Amino acid sequence: MKPLEDIRIIAVEQYGAGPWGTVHLADLGADVIKIEDPAAKGDVGRYVPPYAEGEDSLFFETFNRNKRSLSLDLNTAEGRAVFEDLVKVSDVVYSNLRGDVPAKLKITYDDLKHINKQIVCVSLSGFGMTGPRVKEPGYDYILQGLAGWMEATGEPGGPPTKSGLSMVDFSGGYVAALTLLAAVHAARRDCVGTDCDVSLYDVAITMLNYPATWHLNRGYELERHSHSAHPSLVPFQAFQASDAWIVIGCAKQKFWERLCDVVGHPEWASDERFIDFAARADNRNILIPMLDDVVATKTVAQWLELLMPAGIPCSPVNTMSQGLAEAHTLARGLIGEYEHPVLGTVKHTISPVRMNNFDPDYHRAPRRGEHRDAVIGELLGYDAETIEKLAQAGAFGDNPGFDTREAIEPA
Repeated sequence: MKPLEDIRIIAVEQYGAGPWGTVHLADLGADVIKIEDPAAKGDVGRYVPPYAEGEDSLFFETFNRNKRSLSLDLNTAEGRAVFEDLVKVSDVVYSNLRGDVPAKLKITYDDLKHINKQIVCVSLSGFGMTGPRVKEPGYDYILQGLAGWMEATGEPGGPPTKSGLSMVDFSGGYVAALTLLAAVHAARRDCVGTDCDVSLYDVAITMLNYPATWHLNRGYELERHSHSAHPSLVPFQAFQASDAWIVIGCAKQKFWERLCDVVGHPEWASDERFIDFAARADNRNILIPMLDDVVATKTVAQWLELLMPAGIPCSPVNTMSQGLAEAHTLARGLIGEYEHPVLGTVKHTISPVRMNNFDPDYHRAPRRGEHRDAVIGELLGYDAETIEKLAQAGAFGDNPGFDTREAIEPA
C-alpha cells in the first residue's frame, strides 16, 4: 500500500495554500476528493494566467495532481446530502476558506460529528477562526508585511521587500498537512475527531523563529544586511565575483579558518578582530570589504574549484533555470512529467518526501467534476437514476460530470 492510502480527505479548497497542503498527501496515496463550487466554475486556480487554456492551467496542475474532482453545490439540499454521505466514509474535511466561513458552511466538527464521530475538520485560513481579523481574507503578500518579514528582506536603505516565492502560503500548506496527519492519528487512537484551526498568520508569526526569541528575551530588532548576509554568522552572504555572484557561508569556525587559507590570508584566522563568531560580527564592516576585494579577483567557477574541495559551504547564485538544470537536481530525479489532454506533456517538480519502500507516481490534475460517477456512484453506491435526479436538482451545478471515457490516461 501507499503510505497514506487508507486516508480519505474531502477538500473544500481553492487556489494555493490549501491545495499545496493536500497535494503532498495525495502524492503519498491519500484519496483527496476536491470539492469544486460550480457557481464559481470550480477552483479559481484553473484560470490563473499566463499558461491557461479554458479550465486548465499549469498553475492548477502544480497544486492538484493526483486528486479527484467532484463539482458540488453545498448550498443546495441535494448537494449537502451528497457531502454528508461523503463525510460518513471519510477521515477528514479540509478547507481553506476565510476563518468565519467553515461555521457558515456547517463544516466544523460540531456540525458533522453526528454523522461521523471520528471526522477531523481542518480549517486553513488567513487569520484563523478566532480573533479580530477572523473575517478578513489572508494573502501571502499581505501576511509577509503584517508579520514583519519584509522588514528583514532587501538591501539596507531600500524599500521593504517580500520573498520572491509565496513562502507563507507554502509553509501554511505544509503545517496544515502536518496538523491533519496528527489529528487523524489521534482520532483513530481515541475514536473521537476534532477541529483543527490552522492560520497563515500564525505560521508567519511562528516562522519569525529565532529572531523573535532574541526580540522577546533581549529586545533584538530585525535589521537588513547588505548582500543577503546572515544576521549573526560572519561571513555568510553573497559576494560579487569577477563575473557573477557567489554565496559563501562560514557557519562553523572551521569553515572560517579554511576560508582564510583559500583566499590567501591565513593570518586573518588569528587576527583578534576576526578570531571568533562574536568578533567577526562586531567587525563585520571591516571584514566584509576585505573579502569583497579578494572575491572580486576571480570568477565564480574559479572560486568553486577552490572552495568546494576545502569543504567550505558555497554556491553560485543560480537563475531558476540553472537551479532546475543543476546536476544534483537531475541526479535526485526531482523533475517528473505526465500527459494532459489539453496541456500536453506537463513537467513538474516532484514530492520532496523520500521513502525506501515507496516511489510515488504522478497523475494529472482532474478536470472539473471528472470523478463524479466514481465518487458518488462507486464510493457511495448511488445508482445512475439517483445521480441523474441529483443532477437535475442542481447538486452539481452547471457541471454534471466529466465523461471519463474521453480522458487521456496519464503516463
